[in-house]
Amino acid sequence: MNKETFEGFDLILVTGPTASGKTSLAVALAHRLNGEIISADSRQVYRGMDIGTGKDYDDYNIDGSRIACHMIDIVDPGYKYNVFEYQRDFFKVYRSLKERNVFPVVCGGSGMYADSIIKAYKMTEVPPDSGLREKLEKKPMDELIGILSSMKDLHNVTDIDTKKRAIRAIEIEHFSRSRKANKSLMPKLNSLVIGVSLDREVRRQKISARLKARLESGLIEEVDRLLKTGMTPEALIYYGLEYKYVTLYLTGSLSYEEMARDLEISIHQFAKRQMTWFRGMEKKGTKIHWIDGELPMPEKLDRVLELMKTESPETVSM
Repeated sequence: MNKETFEGFDLILVTGPTASGKTSLAVALAHRLNGEIISADSRQVYRGMDIGTGKDYDDYNIDGSRIACHMIDIVDPGYKYNVFEYQRDFFKVYRSLKERNVFPVVCGGSGMYADSIIKAYKMTEVPPDSGLREKLEKKPMDELIGILSSMKDLHNVTDIDTKKRAIRAIEIEHFSRSRKANKSLMPKLNSLVIGVSLDREVRRQKISARLKARLESGLIEEVDRLLKTGMTPEALIYYGLEYKYVTLYLTGSLSYEEMARDLEISIHQFAKRQMTWFRGMEKKGTKIHWIDGELPMPEKLDRVLELMKTESPETVSM
């Protein structure tokens, strides 16, 4: 494929629910487009959290070549990396790839990370305020909504989806009024968004098989090693899914059978939440081109390349 056929796009985003096969498609695309991968996974940023986050390094090898992947293994476990930092670090990598004439293929299922790039979120860097949080956590949701509505117009209803979000929104407003906050400076981007979909039952089977393989290939030993290097159980539970349930098993709160069962259920529920997020993106105007994840790779690849020729890039402004 020559440069003229994808000249109008700044990047491709390949997303979809867990276990859909998005990484293999992203790697195949990067191989065809003289590209490199930029991860949009909120947990793969952590060093040493490999099996539980699905860092399948072999997936980046194709036809004797290794496709570079950025935005993985960039912070230590225990640190609470956030969307503002992701957007900031993403742009540094994006700019570097463009300077080298390398095409960016963004890949990941963390919906907010992906959306922050596609929609060029206006992000504000606000450190946590433990004192303010402690006071707010004692208040009922109705009172939190009242406080927030006195500080800003509630156009963004996601600010009040949960008590945690409402507290964070108040924290941001409070910080912004009391001092000058750093703002993100995302550029305008022309993006082609590809979603890899699977039939629900097929997705369930793949999730179950993958979990079994991870448990057999050292997931429990990985979590045990993180605990032995000084991470507290509470810190690991924060990362959810594999790290939550295996930690509960290792600390005696769950039996092995309970851990495996509850973790499998939780991952299925997580995949459903991912699909809900993607549908929300579509309702808000993001065009996601869905491709059947069970198609042979050459056919999936051809469909994406054809979309690059026929689709008109939509510029997303800040």
